[in-house]
Amino acid sequence: MIRPRQGKVLFQQPISMNMLMRMNAKVLVTVIAFVAMGLATASAQITQEQLRTGSDEQLLREWTKVISGDEFGGRKPMTPYEDKTVDYLAKQLGVIGLEPAFNGNWFQPFEMIAVTAKPVGSRLSVSGKKKSVLRYPDDLIIWTTRATKKIDLKKAEYVFCGFGINAPEFGWNDYEGIDVKGKIVVVMVNDPGFYDSQLFRGRNMTYYGRWLYKFEEAQRQGAAGCLVLHHTEAASYGWHVCVNGHLSDNLAIYDPDTRNAGELAVRGWLHEDGCRKLFLAAGMDMDKALADAKKPGFKSFPLNVRGDVKMNVTYDIQKTHNVGGILRGSGQNGEAVVFCAHWDHLGIGKADERGDTIYNGAADNASGVAGALLVAKKFKEMPQTRRDLLFIFPSSEESGLFGSAYYCDHPAVPMAKTVACLNFESIGPAELTHDVVILGGGESDLDNYYVAAAAAQGRYIYFDDDNSDGWFYRSDHYNFVKKGVRAVVLENGQHPVDVTKPNKYPMPVWYHKPCDEYREDWDVSGTLSNVNLIFSIGLSLSNNSR
Repeated sequence: MIRPRQGKVLFQQPISMNMLMRMNAKVLVTVIAFVAMGLATASAQITQEQLRTGSDEQLLREWTKVISGDEFGGRKPMTPYEDKTVDYLAKQLGVIGLEPAFNGNWFQPFEMIAVTAKPVGSRLSVSGKKKSVLRYPDDLIIWTTRATKKIDLKKAEYVFCGFGINAPEFGWNDYEGIDVKGKIVVVMVNDPGFYDSQLFRGRNMTYYGRWLYKFEEAQRQGAAGCLVLHHTEAASYGWHVCVNGHLSDNLAIYDPDTRNAGELAVRGWLHEDGCRKLFLAAGMDMDKALADAKKPGFKSFPLNVRGDVKMNVTYDIQKTHNVGGILRGSGQNGEAVVFCAHWDHLGIGKADERGDTIYNGAADNASGVAGALLVAKKFKEMPQTRRDLLFIFPSSEESGLFGSAYYCDHPAVPMAKTVACLNFESIGPAELTHDVVILGGGESDLDNYYVAAAAAQGRYIYFDDDNSDGWFYRSDHYNFVKKGVRAVVLENGQHPVDVTKPNKYPMPVWYHKPCDEYREDWDVSGTLSNVNLIFSIGLSLSNNSR
């Protein structure tokens, strides 16, 4: 989240009423009404009494503290700590006064498969003009998401498909004119814009640049497998991240009817050294091929390299649960505004330098859960809105956005009637800032709601167009975007109101580490302002015609 900002600023200075009146009038009516209510209404906690008497800050802190406590064990899905977490959330939603979202049930269960796969002999041998041996996990890391004990591809053929992108709107199709059915495609991470600012959206990565897209498209093309060529700068992380993330427990949504037989037999990351070995076996120039693949008009080609791919596989299938509650609106058309905050984190794992093994996930994402609960409570205390208000707490965000993906395929409110997704992701702690950072702007009129809501708080929106690391695609809202639902990402601002108080809790210090723990010295002034910002946007969306 914390990186140099190169985006567009809207309304750098505090906004005058004349400027406000030139904005969307319907947005302003609800935003200004919200401001008149004050920014610190009574909030909810565990009991009805605390619902009535608690302040916003007290309850935001308490929810965050409880959910990120050691007794919740890092909230890893498909562990006993999941039961504790989802039961707690359901109870809080009930205390606040919401109805169960899933046909009278707080929970939306679905099955996940956790797969550990390893190539036989910890290597893959390939042959073409020459022979090469790719070592696991130094040259490549591979796995599967099929429910099978073995993967056995005989004399699999390798094909180089550039970026592995089929993007008609950008005039780019790496699969044009080549048959990859039953073959293993080798593709580059990111998209052409990373290397040429005139292509795609320049350094502002599109979804075509994400490694998950590469697997999805290879599967659509009928390939047997897909290896994504790693590049540290283009991926925004080192090779160790690829290895550590896939040595064991590779997760996927499980289809009991097909046992995931339709999924790629082989998924994986390919180290540059491993890729060079493939090209060496092919008798081809890797550097020239990669350079050519970055240019328009590139044509994919077979490497004329083959080799058996054999993996021993162990897997486990378990249920996990999304949690959801709903506040019914007065309208009759069934439309809803969705508020989303993933409940899961990383559980118990490798000890840090302090010997702490619990990855508490206080900022990521207990703070987001607390913010969503606080907004739910605020709406419950208000007159009924026109549209329904749906609060979804997905599972398994950390392992691949699986909970929100399942929800979007099996929604409580049809995607066509979901007017927007407002996602709470790692919102605390944050000091009060003049700005609010937005990723994913420029795609819909949702921008107007954020601009107006920030202006009503005397702040301004900073539209960040540097998405070179693909952050916009890394949280639950994006599964809604893929279904055509409006969403952007709110990030904490970069320009504090009080410059004498430095950030005590910068993201690089705590991200996915045991030290992401709740502390009483957290500054949540900015967090609360951002919660109120999302609340006011939700209020506008819940009563307006768009």
